[in-house]
Amino acid sequence: MKPIALFVLLFVLAISPTVPVFGKSKKNDSFNIMTFNIRMNTPDDGVNAWPLRKEKVTGLIQFHQADLFGIQEALLVQMNDLKASMPDYESYGIGRDDGKEAGEFMTIFYRKDRFEKLDAGTFWLSPTPEKPGLGWDAVCNRTCTWIKFKDKATKKTFYHFNTHFDHRGRTAREESAKLILKFMGDINKENQPVLLTGDFNSGKEGAAIQTILKVLFDTRDKCVTTPYIPTGTSGGFEVREHKNTIDYIFLNEKVKVLRHGVLTDSNGLFFPSDHLPVLAEVEIQ
Repeated sequence: MKPIALFVLLFVLAISPTVPVFGKSKKNDSFNIMTFNIRMNTPDDGVNAWPLRKEKVTGLIQFHQADLFGIQEALLVQMNDLKASMPDYESYGIGRDDGKEAGEFMTIFYRKDRFEKLDAGTFWLSPTPEKPGLGWDAVCNRTCTWIKFKDKATKKTFYHFNTHFDHRGRTAREESAKLILKFMGDINKENQPVLLTGDFNSGKEGAAIQTILKVLFDTRDKCVTTPYIPTGTSGGFEVREHKNTIDYIFLNEKVKVLRHGVLTDSNGLFFPSDHLPVLAEVEIQ
């Protein structure tokens, strides 16, 4: 190469912006939101028990740069592990069985350098949402966690709701969907942008999801780019195709979806959880 050509090449490289090796960097005003059922801590899972996979879970979340994420099935020891491993995040959530530390948490984590929590709360998916208790034909207590955020980068405000529907009660799932939409309307009186994450234990054709889709949109359907396959999100730890799509990110018309994907990261023969996380890059309008 001639000296002048080499000089031009080096100059161009010097002034060119750095691009991450894993893809194009996010826009300044967009952020990544994730939903992830991390599977409760139980020794019955053997080689997939929580102590043997907790670093896989936190590593996946941080590598994919989730700015905001809702988790399901976390017990207190898992909450403590997540907080200790991810000091860049703040969180809000309570135990579903006593409103304190007992039972599973439906916690929302958020990057504290990006978001400010303005308000927050939890309600139970039951006819008595203000206190712990079973709803309809459910076999477990179920809750919904919500936070009102201010985005420090854009100064815009929005709401994030995170939940886990019952795995047995069909009526409970449908009534839970109706209850969440009612609470959204009551809490979000100013009609701000809304995001809803969770494990809904229902396929898209189910009555619960159809109820939600009358008001909100699935990020997969609203994505302006081709969604990253696959579609299935639930099917065990073993690395294979998941047939069931029951984990979703929903939003209202005030949120734009730039990317959507179901993440299939694995370590050897197993996924980090028996559910695959769903991630979307979104932009508050």
